[in-house]
Amino acid sequence: MTDKNILRKMFGVNKPIIGNIHCLPFPGSPPFARGGMKQAIDQAVEEAHIMADAGIDGVIIENAGDIPYPRPENIGAESVAALTVIVQEISREVDLPIGVICLANGVLPSIAISAATRSSFIRANIWAHAYVGVEGLMNGSAAEALRYRSQLQASDVKVFADVHVKFGAHALTADRPILELARDVEFAGADVLVATGTRTGMPTGVDEVLNIRKGTSLEVIVGSGLNPENAGALLEVADGAIVGSWLKYDGHWANKVSPSRTKRLMDKVISLR
Repeated sequence: MTDKNILRKMFGVNKPIIGNIHCLPFPGSPPFARGGMKQAIDQAVEEAHIMADAGIDGVIIENAGDIPYPRPENIGAESVAALTVIVQEISREVDLPIGVICLANGVLPSIAISAATRSSFIRANIWAHAYVGVEGLMNGSAAEALRYRSQLQASDVKVFADVHVKFGAHALTADRPILELARDVEFAGADVLVATGTRTGMPTGVDEVLNIRKGTSLEVIVGSGLNPENAGALLEVADGAIVGSWLKYDGHWANKVSPSRTKRLMDKVISLR
C-alpha cells in the first residue's frame, strides 16, 4: 500500500522546506581545480549549518558544479565518490533528513549513495516517460532504479520524482496532459511527486501543482522558485518545497547561501503552518 504521509514522517512537520545545496565542482568535471574538493566539502557543510540554524527541515545535496552534466550512463565513479563524501560529512554535522541528486538524472548512483550513507531520499528529474534535454534524449529510470533499490535492500530510500521536467523539451509528451503524466509517475513507483517550473529558480505555477494533484493520490511538493512572496499561494496547494536559488546571495543558484535570506523564507513558512 502506498504511504501517503511520507513527508510528515520524514521531516516531522507539515509543509517541510528542503534546502538545496549546490556543491562546487567535483574531481573529473571540467571546472574542477586541484585541491578543490576540500573547498567543496567546507562550503557544503557551512551551508548545511546555515540552513539548519534558520529552521530548514531537510537538505538535498546536488553536484551542481559539475557542468556540463554527463548522461546517466557516463557518470564517473569519481563523481559518485565525491558526492558520497559530501553527504557523509554533512550527516555528521547536522541532524536533518538528507536527500541526494546526482546530475544528470543519475538515479541509480543517487540510490547507491543513499544506501551507503543512509540518507533518506533521492530526487529523480526523469522518472517516467522520455524527454529531450541538453544531454540529449533521456529515458525514464523507474524500472531499473526500483530493481536496483530492491537489490540493495534500500526500500527506505524514498523517490521524489519530477512530473513535468524542467530544462526538457516536452514534445514527446505533448499529447498527454500534466495530470496524466502525474498518474504515470505514480504508477511507475515514485513516493512523492515534484512540481517544477521551466528552469532553476523560476517559480512553479499554482496551476501546475493543482493539475498534478488531479492525477495523483501522492504528496506533491514544489521543486523550483518558492520565495517569501509566493510561499502562501504555493504552500496552500502543495505539501512542501525544495528551495535552492532564493536562499543564495542575489537569488542566484551558483552563489553561496545567505543566512538572512534563508531565515526570511523560513520565518514566512513557519508563519503559514
